[in-house]
Amino acid sequence: MAGILYIVPTPIGNLDDMTFRAIQTLKEVDLILAEDTRTSAKLLRHFEIDTPMKANHMHNEHQKSAQYVEQILAGHNVALISDAGTPAVSDPGFLMVREALQAGIEVICLPGATALIPALVVSGLPAHNFCFEGFLPPKKGRQTRLKKLAEEERTLIFYESPHRIQRTLRDLIEHFGEDRPASLSREISKKFEETRRGTLAELRTSCETHPPKGELVLCIGAKA
Repeated sequence: MAGILYIVPTPIGNLDDMTFRAIQTLKEVDLILAEDTRTSAKLLRHFEIDTPMKANHMHNEHQKSAQYVEQILAGHNVALISDAGTPAVSDPGFLMVREALQAGIEVICLPGATALIPALVVSGLPAHNFCFEGFLPPKKGRQTRLKKLAEEERTLIFYESPHRIQRTLRDLIEHFGEDRPASLSREISKKFEETRRGTLAELRTSCETHPPKGELVLCIGAKA
């Protein structure tokens, strides 16, 4: 009888956000697949989890997925985790899930941490209907994507890094206009969690004056 593939979210900052079910699942499976075994080792030690662990990241996912699927088909239960948050959401995991489903394996995703929902809720922007874009293309297709998104009638959510945020805000102002309402959240669930709100122009000025640190989530209001 085939095993099960569990998708297990991990905290995006505060370890207290780890669920009891996630801890129990990671203790009970036969193998944990981690985006970075060094990062995940700290998490496993904290919760006294001694399950064997192997790497599953963007550089080996294509080659290793079939191998791990064979182990699950042989009866092993496997858990997939990323460095933080929910696997497959702007993180490795999609290929593993697709391969497992194609092989007829049951895939169970536990509910848990993800940065986009807290950022959206505290943004003050409409949260009943939104569009999550992840990271914008750094080069090819970037301008085409921005031009299309400028017409979007739902709240937009992006992930961004501190060293690219000013360029991204300049590009967004060019396509969306200076007055589009927006919010920028950083270090969600951590000690220095912060959300800045205002227009795109105001956020650009804020980032120039006080460059943000940590992982960023940018929410932008819909086209009026």
